[in-house]
Amino acid sequence: MGTFSMVARCRYTGALGVCVSTAIPAVGSVVPHVEKGVAAIATQGLTNITYGIKGLKLIKKGLSPEEALKTILSDDPKRETRQVIMIDVHGRKAAYTGEETFEWKGQILGEDFIAAGNLLVSRRVLEAMVDAFNNCEGRLSEKLLSALEAGERAGGDRRGGISAALIVVGEEGLPETRPIIDLRVDLHKEPVKELRRIYNAYMNWIEMLH
Repeated sequence: MGTFSMVARCRYTGALGVCVSTAIPAVGSVVPHVEKGVAAIATQGLTNITYGIKGLKLIKKGLSPEEALKTILSDDPKRETRQVIMIDVHGRKAAYTGEETFEWKGQILGEDFIAAGNLLVSRRVLEAMVDAFNNCEGRLSEKLLSALEAGERAGGDRRGGISAALIVVGEEGLPETRPIIDLRVDLHKEPVKELRRIYNAYMNWIEMLH
């Protein structure tokens, strides 16, 4: 699965989130895995959702993301086809890009985020995401979506894109009845643009609940 994604946390609120876009349908059902107070994980390449499910369980038990990722990789005979990024609520990070994922492939680690991708047009996709994330002054969900938009503008997945997703937990300012931002575009010719439209509509509706 050629994909570009970012996992991130807010050091001030403890919010955690993932944004992602790719050229296969329903990316939001497989790549992003997030649990409040624990970690955010994106599992891509030849996607194995076990990395998200087990990763959260292991981190919740006290392992660092690096320890959790190493444990799961050691049991995976197809690990060279995987790309996985993790960040926990404390800001500890882990990233892995297997040798059998497709170029351009790689990751960029920042203080509170990791951007990663494979089958990208170039490294500039991730660099654009990092710049957008760092320059956005909004809440974590806005920073992540801005990063995804920047990655898309920089070329994104070299096959194009048809799905996108954004999940954020623990963000301040959300009503108790709607504590999670979980938005996805499963099949669309402009998935990131559509995700922005949905996000804006959703956040406007959230404001009406206050």
